[in-house]
Formats: sequence, C-alpha cells, structure tokens
Amino acid sequence: MTTHIPPITEDDIAQFLTNTPGFFERHAEVLASVQITSPHGARAVSLQERQAEMLREKIKGLEHRIMEMVRNSTENAAIAHKVHQWTGSLLQVRDPFDLPQAVVDGVRTLFDVPQAAVRVWEVAAPYIDADFTQGASEDARAFASSLTMPFCGPNLGFEPAGWLAQEAGEPAQSLALLPLRAGAIDSATPAFGLLVLGSHDPQRFDATMGTDFLSRMAELASAALLRLQ
Repeated sequence: MTTHIPPITEDDIAQFLTNTPGFFERHAEVLASVQITSPHGARAVSLQERQAEMLREKIKGLEHRIMEMVRNSTENAAIAHKVHQWTGSLLQVRDPFDLPQAVVDGVRTLFDVPQAAVRVWEVAAPYIDADFTQGASEDARAFASSLTMPFCGPNLGFEPAGWLAQEAGEPAQSLALLPLRAGAIDSATPAFGLLVLGSHDPQRFDATMGTDFLSRMAELASAALLRLQ
C-alpha cells in the first residue's frame, strides 16, 4: 500500500530555513543566486540587497517614530510650562472673589482657548450672588458630579455650553467639561463646580484626545476655587 506524503508547502520551507541557520553557510551558492523583486521597481535584486533595503526601511520607520516622540515631548513640555504659569497666576490672586475670572483668563490666554466659563455652587455667603454662581441647574450640577474624568467631544446642546460667551452668534462646536471637586478628579466626592472650555473648531476637543493635562488643570482650578467654599 502506497503511503500518501503531503506536498511540501512554503510554510514548511520557511520553517526549515528558520530552524536550520547553517543551511546557507553550507550552500552559499544558493544564497548568492537568489533573486527577489525590488518593491521600488520591477528589477530583480539579490537577497542581500533586499535585506539591506528592508533594514533601511526599518531604520527610516524608527527615525520617524523618534521624531514623533521628540515632537510630543516638546509639546508636552510646552503645555507643562503653561500649566506652571497658570498655577503661579492663581496663587497670586489675593481676593477669592477674583479667582473664577483669573481661572478663565488664564485658560484663554495661556492655552489659546477661544471660549471658557466657570460655575461654582455651594459657596460661602459673601459670594452667593456673584455671576459665577448663577445659571447652574440641578441637572448641570448632577452631570458635573457624574464626571470621573474630563469630557471632550462635540457640543450636543449641553447646558454648560450656554455659559460660554457667544461670539458672532456662533456657538462652540467642541467642548471640554472639567468637573471641579475637592480631591482627585476621579473620586466619588460631589463636584462643586464645572470649568467649560469651548472652540469653534470641531476637532479642538475630540473624544479621542488624551485628558491627562485637562485632569491636572481641573485639580488645580479646584484647589484654587475651594477658597470660595
């Protein structure tokens, strides 16, 4: 009875060559005669030349990744510097009544945010009639307390979007909503305010963007505005 032998496949050959590193040392003439089509044209190149091309492409890809990492590092350093400046400006505010405006002005100036607004509630008696305490409904307060991280995305008609100054009748197209609370932003402590950032650019505050710096900004603003409690 004849035994059926399955045909050798490309995977079998690849596995053999991988597991037999000395094959091309014993058969150097085979290695020298292998011709491969270049990805940069129809010409045939040797295996060594193709390996060199692959290595150059890999190096180029690594260079691009390094450049991207350097660019991100530079951008992060610039943002960190702005956060430092913003923190310093808030520490210099003597009258707590001026803090909400200082928060908003710093965000607009240092971070180039076209629109910004802040609302706080449950403030001490001297500040209870201030503009920055007005207009936050119970629903808006509950929404702020439900946020465990900054919200970034399109303006879907959120009530806090109405707190932003309307320029030329054009509402903000994208928003960042930063809950203000004592302690970490992701804690279960109810929020005592909300910082709203807005832009006419729909992509400025995208749902996929990182929120680490926004979280730090929320914590810094919270620490400053706690003086109003």
